[in-house]
Amino acid sequence: INEFNESVGREKGIIVEGVNQGSVSKLTEAIIDSAQNKVGTDPVPNIFAAYADTAYQIDALGLVADLGQYLTDEEIGEYIPAYIDEGRLRADGKLKIFPTAKSTEIFMLNKTDWDRFSSATGASLDALSTIEGLVQTAEAYYNWTDAQTPGLPDDGKAFFGRDAFANYILIGSMQLGVELFSVEDGRITLQVDHDVMRRLWDNYYVPYVKGYYASYGKFRSDDLRTGDIAAYVGSTSGATYFPGEVTRADGSTYAIEGAVYPLPNFAGTQPMAVQQGAGMVVVKSTEERERAAVTFLKWLTAPEQNIAFALASGYLPVTRAANDVETLLQAAQDAEVEMTPVLRGTLEIGVEMSENYEFYTSRAFAQGYEARQVVENSMSGRAKTDRAAVEEAMAQGVDRDTALAPFLEDACFEGWLAEFNRALAQAALS
Repeated sequence: INEFNESVGREKGIIVEGVNQGSVSKLTEAIIDSAQNKVGTDPVPNIFAAYADTAYQIDALGLVADLGQYLTDEEIGEYIPAYIDEGRLRADGKLKIFPTAKSTEIFMLNKTDWDRFSSATGASLDALSTIEGLVQTAEAYYNWTDAQTPGLPDDGKAFFGRDAFANYILIGSMQLGVELFSVEDGRITLQVDHDVMRRLWDNYYVPYVKGYYASYGKFRSDDLRTGDIAAYVGSTSGATYFPGEVTRADGSTYAIEGAVYPLPNFAGTQPMAVQQGAGMVVVKSTEERERAAVTFLKWLTAPEQNIAFALASGYLPVTRAANDVETLLQAAQDAEVEMTPVLRGTLEIGVEMSENYEFYTSRAFAQGYEARQVVENSMSGRAKTDRAAVEEAMAQGVDRDTALAPFLEDACFEGWLAEFNRALAQAALS
């Protein structure tokens, strides 16, 4: 912002002031409260960061400017088409979100612990390219770690964890042929397919309750830092948080090497990954202010600034010119930017995936946030609760197979699916 104000801003008479709300959720709450003129709120800012669901809510109040009127077709063509398309919230095609900070998901691995496991068991990195292979690998890792303590049966360690669980359901369902949230001009149709949900269940809930997967901290990078897992799927924007060492429960530490790989996919399907991240929304005001806001956003996302932002954050470039591995690495070298191997790998894999994977994001709709919360917490919360019950039973002397048995029955899945359907319909259609 300072750089803009002292250069293009000074030249054009535009001054930008930044305000931090602390978190995306707090920002969303503050923007909606301001838009609804609640007592004690500040005026809605000229520009604010938002995900599509929030932008859709504000747009429904008639407060969001159409950015397309300030951009030529040539200028719009400089951005990655899928990112532009996400910003067209409604059937009228008007551009309501300016792409700024986009990301996808990648597979991050504690390569140090993997090498020990692989050397001992012959486990192959190739298996990690599919979700089914990941499950099998996680089972082998549990058994291998369990065998390290022959006097303590059934104490194997989890191999894998996942951030943003809703993406697993939304992308997995789409990849398996069914779009969970089918949205047309803001109208939602829920498509919960029994067989698709069963495949998602078998490849997350089942390995979770068996102890092959785990989630303890706020993010899976926290769990990798404590050695509770050895790999996770997370956002490219989280690459800067990948730990450089593991701290055991007894306080001892050891350094680890990180490695990055493409997101695993279901076997036999077209590679697909989430397209996520906030963009910038411009509030309707005067033509002069709206044009000034777009001038700043164009400058902010021009290749020079866009590349610098990507190198520092792990977010993917939003412009075609910046979305090139050689360009990014050359820019890092020219600027003498030191990147960790994980951040470098993240940018390389992220750009590669943007070219070879189909990126997907569900369309915005009125109750999108509430519906996504159901998808985020339903299966993952059930898995965590049921795993705790298994561990409690084993602690009381019940053998592992007996403790697991009730959670592996078909009735367990069918019960969860009925509850999921009910909660999702209530959230999305009420």
